[in-house]
Amino acid sequence: MKKIFLSCFLLLIITGSQQKRPTPQFQKQILDDQVKIGYGLGIGDVDGDGRVDILLADKKQFVWYRNPDWQRFVMIDNLTERDNVCLAVRDIDGDGKVEVAVGAQWNPGETNDEAKSGAVHFLIRPEDPTQMWEAIALHHEPTVHRMRWVKVGDSYQLVVLPLHGRGNQNGQGQGVRILAYQVPENPRKTWSYTLLDEDMHLTHNMDIISENGTETILVGGKEGAKILRQQNGQWPKAGDQGWVIKGHGFGEIRQHQGFTAGIQPLHGNTLAIYKPGGERKVLTSSLKEGHALALADLLSQGQDQIVAGWRKPDAQEETGIKLFIANDKNWNSWQSVWVDRNGMACEDLKVADLDGDGKKDIIAAGRSTHNLVIYWNRSDF
Repeated sequence: MKKIFLSCFLLLIITGSQQKRPTPQFQKQILDDQVKIGYGLGIGDVDGDGRVDILLADKKQFVWYRNPDWQRFVMIDNLTERDNVCLAVRDIDGDGKVEVAVGAQWNPGETNDEAKSGAVHFLIRPEDPTQMWEAIALHHEPTVHRMRWVKVGDSYQLVVLPLHGRGNQNGQGQGVRILAYQVPENPRKTWSYTLLDEDMHLTHNMDIISENGTETILVGGKEGAKILRQQNGQWPKAGDQGWVIKGHGFGEIRQHQGFTAGIQPLHGNTLAIYKPGGERKVLTSSLKEGHALALADLLSQGQDQIVAGWRKPDAQEETGIKLFIANDKNWNSWQSVWVDRNGMACEDLKVADLDGDGKKDIIAAGRSTHNLVIYWNRSDF
């Protein structure tokens, strides 16, 4: 299960006035080759040993892999009748161990009945986190698809993003109810929740960004992208939030260092960026069901690269992950290199420094390839 393959990916060096760049190089380690679907990944310290671990929402299990031996532990098994779909992972109480919330009962065709679609649970850790965890049912919202912990004022809330609005068919009907759950002092008690927005009609993913020390939610969907901002530690009334991009739909969306990257449209073939000021630039239109995206500086360039993964064979019958690297500080010119070519039908990916060497690694889960992989960053800087 812990097979290690070394693959070197050489970036062409641009001649002229530009400085030499590090050579991207990744060492591939397969942690698990029995993944069912690999719906979603989380990164965080589960056992409090100071190392970040890997968490996975798989088809019928929520599991974690312990750093550095990568032993697999089941947290919850067969939580609902239907598949699991997402998880939120973050240390929200400052004890050095992550809290975990999960989404299950994945049934995107059922947009009305919360008993048949859209389960939301908070997991209570046992004294020994390698044992089974306890699931506490929260308010369910049909077609729950993504969730994130967001700092609001001095505390944290669980923000839940459904795929559809209630009764919605083919992106038409009621808007998606984006909800923020407040954590009670006793998590086994009732969790209240607030409606943040219901203007979008088919969403897919969101990103949490920091603006002047305050966390903001960027949501991508069929109609474009919308940003949800706090005001003095409170959410404005639903409907008082503004669109930031319209005219192009989003599946995946991320924002950092002043630019936004997105896979367009939902399960789309296009990777595009939006520069400050709104200029759109297409980096590629050759993806097939693009489904994973991250922004991070993996090459110590002082600016982010883009990691993008797709899960269906493209026009060249290839699946995988590519790293997109800007050739200039204004993001005008880009190059791409393979991280994994045909060994990963990417359902989700994350970026984190797993071994503490100061280099960010890539973690990915494959759908039809049924694998969980670390791509250790061995780039020469």
